[in-house]
Amino acid sequence: MTTSERAIRVMLVDDHKTMLWGLEKLIDGEYPRMNVVGTAGDGDTALALVDMLVPDIIVLDLDLGGRSSIDILPALLANGVSRIVVLSGTRDQDLLGVAVRGGARGVLGKDASAELVLHAIKKVHQGELWLDQAVLGTVLGELMCAKAPPADPESLRIATLTAKERKIVGMIAMGSGALNKAIAQRALIAENTLRNHLTSIYQKLGVSNRLELYVYATRHGLGDGA
Repeated sequence: MTTSERAIRVMLVDDHKTMLWGLEKLIDGEYPRMNVVGTAGDGDTALALVDMLVPDIIVLDLDLGGRSSIDILPALLANGVSRIVVLSGTRDQDLLGVAVRGGARGVLGKDASAELVLHAIKKVHQGELWLDQAVLGTVLGELMCAKAPPADPESLRIATLTAKERKIVGMIAMGSGALNKAIAQRALIAENTLRNHLTSIYQKLGVSNRLELYVYATRHGLGDGA
């Protein structure tokens, strides 16, 4: 089995045993596409397991026994392999915004359907962002307010983009959920070339990921064809 074909290795972190049991049954039911390699009911156990298991995806509850798991995000992501999907009962825009800026690549409510949970895990494993539509607006709104930059320096930053980079930014703005493959095809370039362009764009505009680039492009009117 090749790397691209092997099961997505998932670790579950939730203090509710019933939720853990249900998620484990759901994900293991998708084998060989994905399977659960470990579960944790508190932050300390999660930190111990992540170093040992190095899972592809961590499905994380933000409230662990009354304690926020925001503080352990950096340690959970320190291995450079694991990606986090937040599955939380909160709709607090500040908390969700902090989670996304802290490295979470997916955000889902605990009322999300089983199909949506599985889809989010797959998308985040592929390197995409996945935000539940119910929380997308509040998270983007919080990020836009938190990261609003001065006008003049941003004009200078935008001016450093090449014509190709401006086109790619426009494509991201018009289709924030599109896969890199689809955007590369539209831009008539290889996916590796697209990733190189994105790295350059992130550095020039001072953003960290596709979500922040989408927010930046939307705020500054860098739509398709800009």
